Amino acid sequence: MKITGECFCSEIKYEVDGTLRDARSCHCSRCRKAFSSQASAYALVLPQEFKWLSGESLLTSYVGSHGFGLQFCSQCGSTLCGIYNGTVHGITLGCVNGDPEIELGRHIFVGSKARWESIAEGVPQYQEGEP
Repeated sequence: MKITGECFCSEIKYEVDGTLRDARSCHCSRCRKAFSSQASAYALVLPQEFKWLSGESLLTSYVGSHGFGLQFCSQCGSTLCGIYNGTVHGITLGCVNGDPEIELGRHIFVGSKARWESIAEGVPQYQEGEP
């Protein structure tokens, strides 16, 4: 099954020819800022199953000193994917079209979540990263 996604202005589009894996939501202050939300919603992809369909020249990257970073649309600001050493390793679930047939498997860094946020019960929660 092919999964497609795009940014808010629809200029950047991608496709995953495979399945999403290991979906999680991170509630740390860095993810709240990067995703302009209470938390991130993110799933891993195999790099060989991911490809840009259009608008790749509009991507802007932010990469930290550890080699991990994010790519987002330079026109509308949508955060589309995570990269490690220049290779896409995961996608943001908010930019996926339709139902990606995956559920969040855990919430991480809930110890630093925003005070105004409530997290639904039933999904494992970790105060920091996973043990």
